[in-house]
Amino acid sequence: MHKKIRLLMVEDDAVLAELLSSYLSNCNIDVEVNPDPTTVIAHLTKKHFDIIILDLTLPKMDGLFLCEKISAAFDTPIIISSARDQVSDKVLGLEKGADDYLPKPYDPRELVARIQAVLRRKNNSLNVAQEEEYGDFKMDAAQMLIYHKETLLHLTVAEFGILSLFLKQRGMVLSRSTILDGVEGLNWESDERSIDVIISRIRSKLADNPRSPKYIESIRGIGYRMLP
Repeated sequence: MHKKIRLLMVEDDAVLAELLSSYLSNCNIDVEVNPDPTTVIAHLTKKHFDIIILDLTLPKMDGLFLCEKISAAFDTPIIISSARDQVSDKVLGLEKGADDYLPKPYDPRELVARIQAVLRRKNNSLNVAQEEEYGDFKMDAAQMLIYHKETLLHLTVAEFGILSLFLKQRGMVLSRSTILDGVEGLNWESDERSIDVIISRIRSKLADNPRSPKYIESIRGIGYRMLP
């Protein structure tokens, strides 16, 4: 029997939360609902969850601000679930550290598929049991960790997937569509703009100036290349 997925749902719509919790419980997913965004960080400090479903329109605190706070302190994957379906909100969600964005309303089956895809992406390297070195970088695929100059990078699932792809294919020019295809489960409705946002986040964490890159070079009109 598969281990239950532990999910924290940050949602103030009690009816929706109850409906989703009931459905997800039949899919081997154990759900805890927290409608108060001001207590979420303390909740996460006390208890481990495999994934977070986060609404954006919350009382007392905007969901994007909470997303940023969570991703700065924890490596738990985040799926934004929101009726706010503007492209700007999706891009901001990526910038704040989310791994996926599912606009409401949606079929609960799609939510289950997104949850499984994000967790599969997080765990797809478990068969690799040793660290690999790539210049200034060291990658432990089994633990889904990447170190830069011996310092652990705090990466989202999407960031890890893209950076690990770059490290494995250093020196090769990768188009945005190649990156989308090469990172299992990457799902932002196949929006290539999302790739640019995630790479911008990776560059920021590496202090890599895109105007004078040491690691990730933009190839105009094509995509990106990890410098050898």
